[in-house]
Amino acid sequence: MGGTAPALEVTDLTAGYGPVRALRRVSLTVPAGAVVTVLGGNGAGKSTLLRAVSRTLRFHGGAVVSGTVSRDGRPLDGLPPDRVVAAGVSQVPEGRQVFARMTVEDNLRAGALGRRGGRTSRTAALRRVHELFPVLAERARQPAGLLSGGEQQMLAVGRALMAAPGLLLLDEPSLGLAPLMAARIADAVREINAQGTAVLLVEQNAALALRLASLAYVLEVGEVTLSGPAAELAASDEVRRRYLGVVDEDAAADAARAATAHPVLTRWEETR
Repeated sequence: MGGTAPALEVTDLTAGYGPVRALRRVSLTVPAGAVVTVLGGNGAGKSTLLRAVSRTLRFHGGAVVSGTVSRDGRPLDGLPPDRVVAAGVSQVPEGRQVFARMTVEDNLRAGALGRRGGRTSRTAALRRVHELFPVLAERARQPAGLLSGGEQQMLAVGRALMAAPGLLLLDEPSLGLAPLMAARIADAVREINAQGTAVLLVEQNAALALRLASLAYVLEVGEVTLSGPAAELAASDEVRRRYLGVVDEDAAADAARAATAHPVLTRWEETR
């Protein structure tokens, strides 16, 4: 990376809720400009990880016990959530959590509250969101609660982008969406990343996530058990069996092509 600091560096992070440890010495890296995905079943600790990074874990009754989190080489430990946003990290929470009674326009304005810069930069951010999701411009005056589930997900992503993050945290963006809408959200993630924003993606749809990401981590009961290039994990029998399923022929074909194109990606990094 030529000396460029990672967009995110998590080192030996332990966190939990009271006596329950949801994460145990988790370490991961999001290189600058990359899409990194975290896979795992329910209860694996994926959402806890994102909350620990965004410093919102205490709002859910949790706390970081030990470990460090840094963004572009600067520590985020101890910062309040608004300062994390100012440092260039925005989170799209699971379940979208838009402000249903507020208009689409006001939801987007709320996303810009923690950002630096004046009116010009906010206008540029809004233009970016409208170019990415034209439906949000068309329905700017409508209450957000009247949008479809997919449109609400677009709004949640757009709201996070209003802070002009260098790192976007996405928590289950395809959850509850029809396949066509999930594909549209995936296309948006690709475009966001192509514009220079790094992405940490938590996603149960492993086939979708592995297509989007360059690196992948597998969380099991709060621990990283596998990590490596996404193409390598997608090609592995274990990951295909446990997370992709035998019916996902497209993902298997993609993995086979990726493995052929990158023959050096032949082993996993065991991190347990």
